[in-house]
Amino acid sequence: MDFTEPAEHQAIRDAVRSLCARYPDEYWRDLDRRSAYPEAFVRALTEAGWLGALIPAEYGGGGLGIAEAALILEEINGSGGNAASAHAQMYTMGTLLRHGSDAQKKRFLPRIAKGELRLQAFGITEPDAGSETTRIRTAAVRRGKGYVVNGKKIFISRTLQSDLLLLLARTTAYDDVADKTQGLSVFLVDLKAAVEKKQIAIRPIETMLNHHTTELFIDGLELTGDDLVGTEGQGFRHIIDSWNAERILIASESLGDGRWFVERAAAYASTRVVFGRPIGANQGVQFPIAQAHAALVAARLVRDKAAWLFDAAKPCGPEANMAKLLASQAAWAAGNAAMDTYGGYAYATEFDVERKFRETRLYLTAPVSNNLVLAYIAEHVLGLPKSY
Repeated sequence: MDFTEPAEHQAIRDAVRSLCARYPDEYWRDLDRRSAYPEAFVRALTEAGWLGALIPAEYGGGGLGIAEAALILEEINGSGGNAASAHAQMYTMGTLLRHGSDAQKKRFLPRIAKGELRLQAFGITEPDAGSETTRIRTAAVRRGKGYVVNGKKIFISRTLQSDLLLLLARTTAYDDVADKTQGLSVFLVDLKAAVEKKQIAIRPIETMLNHHTTELFIDGLELTGDDLVGTEGQGFRHIIDSWNAERILIASESLGDGRWFVERAAAYASTRVVFGRPIGANQGVQFPIAQAHAALVAARLVRDKAAWLFDAAKPCGPEANMAKLLASQAAWAAGNAAMDTYGGYAYATEFDVERKFRETRLYLTAPVSNNLVLAYIAEHVLGLPKSY
């Protein structure tokens, strides 16, 4: 078994790292202070082809796999940036590429690859349903050959910066299906047009980190049959492909964060002198950093396996979920080690530790809580009784 990283993967890492060097800590610190969207960075990613990495070459994209997309996001976060503005456009491809029609792909993918359109919003979560996706109330009711959608979504990120929205809605009522995963459908929505027609209203939500999260109010949204992605009623199954991709990509961002914390903490601990010697000479300082590094290396192996399975079109639910679980936990441990290592300076914005600390905390909770990941592993991998 050969664990050597392919040369092309190292080339991707080097190229993304070089691009990120143009957007140093000061860039991200300023955006965080102003709660601003990284417009210049996203434009640069698009022009370099990285944002269209998963789009097939025939549509003008990079034609790469999840394994390569994972490296892109890992390097962005590992360089001190925040890849949130990039990951959604990648993981939504799990649904669009596998279940979208030829007409939808021809219409949208070339323009997304060129940066003429952005697909960075995924409309699933609702105030009353939370992580119980089958309980969503947003309804798409048949009207002639199309649909009319009404409902509400919450914690939907980047809707103000996105042109398109991948939307999950109920086309059959919850009480009318025996299998509650049935009756859900996915739609590709022209978000800008819907807002202009006042069929979707967007309200920003202030959060503890710069994530551009919003609430959506959907009132009489008119969609055509051409807006349906895949098969009506099978949307839950369709979005699982995006969910698995999402978990792998979130794991990769966590790995990048963790690397950043470990590298910064190790460097600081080696040069910060207290009581006549570097603080890194104390095992109480060095052991948490070393422990975090070991956990990150282990999580990366699970991430790599999950990505390999996804790209091979093999079942990867357990591996994708475990990668997200382990990587987010390892990154959080690394963040805490960095906070302890820097001491009071960790709270000073100029060192960027507190910013990254806030950012990496998100992935313990979202896009799926680690408790739900553990419940999934217990039930679907270990065969334990359902706990919820």
